[in-house]
Amino acid sequence: MLPAMAKKPRIAILGPGHLGTSLAMALNRAGFAIEAIIGRADGKSGQRARKLAKQVGARASADFEADVVWFCVPDAEITPAALAFAGRLSWEKKVALHSSGALTSDSLQVLRRKGADVASVHPLMTFANGSRVSFAGVPFAIEGDAAAVRAAKEITRSLGGKAYSVRKQDKAAYHAWGTFASPLLTALLATTEDVAGLAGVKSNEAKRRMLPILRQTLSNYAAVGAAAGFSGPIIRGDIETVCKHLRVLRNAPAAREVYLALARAALRYLPAKNKKALKTVLSCKA
Repeated sequence: MLPAMAKKPRIAILGPGHLGTSLAMALNRAGFAIEAIIGRADGKSGQRARKLAKQVGARASADFEADVVWFCVPDAEITPAALAFAGRLSWEKKVALHSSGALTSDSLQVLRRKGADVASVHPLMTFANGSRVSFAGVPFAIEGDAAAVRAAKEITRSLGGKAYSVRKQDKAAYHAWGTFASPLLTALLATTEDVAGLAGVKSNEAKRRMLPILRQTLSNYAAVGAAAGFSGPIIRGDIETVCKHLRVLRNAPAAREVYLALARAALRYLPAKNKKALKTVLSCKA
């Protein structure tokens, strides 16, 4: 950590959204002093900042002297926010972090020029409305200036997370990986509810009935991996059943496209019988 950070650093968080809120609460529980929570002066962001600041013993103020300033704003707002704060305080010996999975530490270049050490620190975790996330065991992908990386790793360990290095040139692929792991998985689950409708099952009921198989699928994946945990008609090479699926899914064209894409991926990455015949079936647009 930086010389000024022999003890746990004081932290200011810009952005009281889902991530910022979860992070502030976790840092507070881990014994960090949260000096300030900064949101927009008016509207819901300001209200959230004031509420969160009260919860963690901070001030909802843009006037702060924190050792670490953590930008938890949307990707498109990181550089504008850094520009807005560049001249408002001294950045010498400070650490500035942002939590974009896709952008590099260079998004904070303006603060680097002002004397700050900067890094990108992305937790591979989902932050949904109303959720309060534990960071225990969560991997954090970190890249940036050496001093900022050291500080970020210390904070990560204090939260119970696991720090990993990521190269700047790999950030886009890294974030695409994370998008497959959660947002697109959620999109797949929404698609399954649409397919359940073809069987006369409403969305809420479909979700309730699916949870046991979803939990077991994740348990199998965790225990034995994708190939050994794979099941269903494709691994059996059951062409007739796949054809039946494709016929009924004509009534849900968007879901049919998802089915075709995932079935082709299964043939590429997972074990299956009758692969050649299945590829022919899946290449047919009818």
